[in-house]
Amino acid sequence: MKRRSYIGVVSFILFFFIVDIMYAQVSAPGAAGSAETSYASFPGTDSIFVFCAEKEGVPVGELKVSTGLSGTKTFLWEMYNNFTASFDFYFSESSLGTTSSISGLADGCYRATVTQGGTVEVYRAWVFNTWIIAEASVSESNCESFILNGSLSYSEINYYDLADNTSLSEPRDINVQWKDGDDIVARVQSPQVFDPPSSNTDYTLRVYDRFGCEETVSVTYESIVTKAAFEADPMEGEAPLDVTFTNNSENGDEGSYEWSLFRDLNEIKEEAEKSQEEIDSIMLNIYDDNLVYTYESSGTYMVKLVSKHYVNDTLTCTDTAYLDDYISVDSSFISAPNVFTPNGDGTNDEFIVKFWSMMNIKISIFNRWGKKIHYWSKSNIQGFEDTYAESVWDGKIGGRYASPGVYYYFVEGRGRDGTTRRTNGFVHLFRGRD
Repeated sequence: MKRRSYIGVVSFILFFFIVDIMYAQVSAPGAAGSAETSYASFPGTDSIFVFCAEKEGVPVGELKVSTGLSGTKTFLWEMYNNFTASFDFYFSESSLGTTSSISGLADGCYRATVTQGGTVEVYRAWVFNTWIIAEASVSESNCESFILNGSLSYSEINYYDLADNTSLSEPRDINVQWKDGDDIVARVQSPQVFDPPSSNTDYTLRVYDRFGCEETVSVTYESIVTKAAFEADPMEGEAPLDVTFTNNSENGDEGSYEWSLFRDLNEIKEEAEKSQEEIDSIMLNIYDDNLVYTYESSGTYMVKLVSKHYVNDTLTCTDTAYLDDYISVDSSFISAPNVFTPNGDGTNDEFIVKFWSMMNIKISIFNRWGKKIHYWSKSNIQGFEDTYAESVWDGKIGGRYASPGVYYYFVEGRGRDGTTRRTNGFVHLFRGRD
């Protein structure tokens, strides 16, 4: 009897030893993430499995216990009752299989006891169906900024110390992001966005935790601002220079565009040096959606465009754009060759004078005795994009070829920059053929 009693005591101690050491993590198919309990007094730790629920009150938790025991065994599932600080029956089955699963689980701690004869295995885990609710809106929209409003609520992970039923919690570390497409705009709940876009834009509020659960919601910012933009072509050339200004502004009101054409930069500088008063640098204001303007005089010019968008009777948003570089209109210029060969070979047969940005020009040619033998003039010269070349003498006098020799020319004209231009020199006329 004593021997049997001793064996019974050993078996009893071994049973509890097995129960104690067999606590292990039970698996949780479909869990988004997990953590470990931080019991203050209960020995050991249990797994906390986190599932992402679409909304509050929708249980999606699932647990699965596995055993290496063979033969018929009993799987007993129980759920912790924090009001009684004990485990209540949840589900039981007998099976030859090595696994048992339960699903659709509400938040709480579940205990699985696997029994086969005198062998007992005990497993525990906490299940939480976490949810996030997010809402987004736009407020305080004006010409300079607007506010993205984010509101959110979410479930917490609260559990109990199984030794004394003390309430504990596991942080979710909730984070927020505002995104424009793939770009992160802000990481705060209700950011103020400056420099609003000029087109309607969808912003997405993303709320997420450290376990991988998240909720996204979008809101559309309806733009009230405009962005001024334009380009000019060509940016340089000789006067008179026709420049086409193409309006590329966004969200501007048709008929509300204002172009400001500035005076010549050098002229502005010179006037500023002479005057102590503020000077007017604007040459002309033009109201048009697109613009073509002819620069009659040479100089260096800047242009700006103001775009407007009417919001209501008390608010109109505006934006201003400038050219990235100056429009350069060439100074007037005259150039004449010092030799030509009017021999009919098709090469250098005429006396050709080059010039640009000239309003009018007069050319006189004299022989070696100072007698004027040829005269050519032209006025109101327009529309030349590059250096203009004009044949002013074909090497004939009164229809007959002039004698070979040295002739004198005098060129005079008025440039579109307002400057009188003169040049003179000798030109050699050769008749022979190579």
